[in-house]
Amino acid sequence: MPGRSSRRWNALGVAAAGALLLAGCGTDGEAAAGEAAGGETHSHEGDAHASGEEVTLEHVHGLGVDPGDGELYAGTHYGLVRISESGELTRIADRVQDFMGFTVAGPQHYLASGHPGAGQGGPGNLGLIETTDGGQTWETLSLAGEADFHALDAADGTIYGYSGGQLLVSEDGEEWADRGDMRIADLAADPADPQRVLATTEAGLVVSEDAGGTFTAVEGAPLMVLVDIAADGGQAAGVAPDGTVFSSTDAGETWAEAGNVGGAPAALTVEENEVYVAVDGAVLASTDGGATFTELYRER
Repeated sequence: MPGRSSRRWNALGVAAAGALLLAGCGTDGEAAAGEAAGGETHSHEGDAHASGEEVTLEHVHGLGVDPGDGELYAGTHYGLVRISESGELTRIADRVQDFMGFTVAGPQHYLASGHPGAGQGGPGNLGLIETTDGGQTWETLSLAGEADFHALDAADGTIYGYSGGQLLVSEDGEEWADRGDMRIADLAADPADPQRVLATTEAGLVVSEDAGGTFTAVEGAPLMVLVDIAADGGQAAGVAPDGTVFSSTDAGETWAEAGNVGGAPAALTVEENEVYVAVDGAVLASTDGGATFTELYRER
């Protein structure tokens, strides 16, 4: 999920970029404020949305392509939603729940975090949750009541999560190593080397070669808020706060400007040469590495 070319926050400025970082890759303001204050974010008790209602893409927190069926999935404020090639939306299991930090780990195997929906029990922060049946059912793996992962990625069993200003790393989804305080907007674990992870920060793109133990700046990389690495190779993409898209063919070591999605990005995923970006009210798709985009879905 990546891209690079300058160390400015472009047209949005530092203040706006900082707001994006605090929002944790497209979270709503209430959730961002709760995390910034160090407290639990809200549950969805009393939310107007209910199962059986028309499905929309409100507050997309994560995108991922299932390698089993090739379908695009979005973790949103009101459920896990499948987006067909024709832009048709289907809420999986008709479950209205806030899916934060959503990432695809394998065929029908997804990881997420978030908050319960209306009528659901459990703590306000769900910790790390997992499905192995394409989102039909979910199981809590760890950190229930504690973690609210606003950024989450995994490669070959190594899981990276960002919650409450701290980077956490796990080899099994149950026991976690605390890598300390950081200000991160997004994470991208390298499928070719699970010890290698990229992170977008206010200071620019950084990389760790030791599973988050230490980080160094990626020289020449542009300032981006979202980043991703494709599961099947070195193709990567990233998006700046103003919507400029950058591409990489070497897993984020070097970057070139590609295209533009026309606004602040909320979520990003990359599969081979396909790039999907969620922006306000829409999901855009590219088949040429991010150079050009068409609308896969737009809210009417």
